[in-house]
Amino acid sequence: MHIHIINPNTTASMTQAIHRAAEQQASSGTRVSASQPESGPVSIESHFDEVVSAVGVAEEVLKGEREGGIDAYIVACFGDPGLLSARELTRAPVIGIAEAAFHLATLISTRFSIVTTLGRTGIIAEHLLEQYGFRHHCRRIRAAEIPVLDLEHHPDAAFKRIVEECCRARDEDDIGAIVLGCGGMAGLTQEISREVGIPVVEGVSAALKLAESLVGLGLHTSKHGDLDYPRPKPFTGKFAALSNLQLPRK
Repeated sequence: MHIHIINPNTTASMTQAIHRAAEQQASSGTRVSASQPESGPVSIESHFDEVVSAVGVAEEVLKGEREGGIDAYIVACFGDPGLLSARELTRAPVIGIAEAAFHLATLISTRFSIVTTLGRTGIIAEHLLEQYGFRHHCRRIRAAEIPVLDLEHHPDAAFKRIVEECCRARDEDDIGAIVLGCGGMAGLTQEISREVGIPVVEGVSAALKLAESLVGLGLHTSKHGDLDYPRPKPFTGKFAALSNLQLPRK
């Protein structure tokens, strides 16, 4: 089984950290690879960043489909940028880390809170909760108010702020679990859970396990309806290379 992780931002060190965290959770026999787009934002902290990064996600899926051999993809940004368009491009399952984390959190608790990086990205998470049907499960969206790249550049200070916010969520929100709201927090789950004392769900690991399950069950992205392959058509300007897309319909 080959699962490919796409980090939608262009920070290679974060891609490597996400890759390492996923490999530690992968089952025996599961190969995990990872990549990031060649162009785009170095971190994703706004609607604008998400729109630009979604193009990079699509390009990485197209690259994977042309090379072949990938059984499932993971979009490793908590905004799940470009998730549905990525699903249009392949029969392989494509899992967003926010949707995966929400699903798993509801299996172990009736209510959870999200602890994310910046307050403005919490609004994006709120939109996703509504879209995915999990709004009534989430008590509160909390922000540690740290830039995403602080997870790379100032890891100790960032970890301290995240733990502090998780403890507030535990003490004030009447919840059973915490969802970590950033792909850059991959690999921190066990440490944070030890500090906080309640279950902590991190999206990269959740997505990896869901992807393994879907592949193991032989389930693929449905091509009946809106997730069918996009109709080939001309594209202009910088997107001309996407014209008359011919995808391997395996």
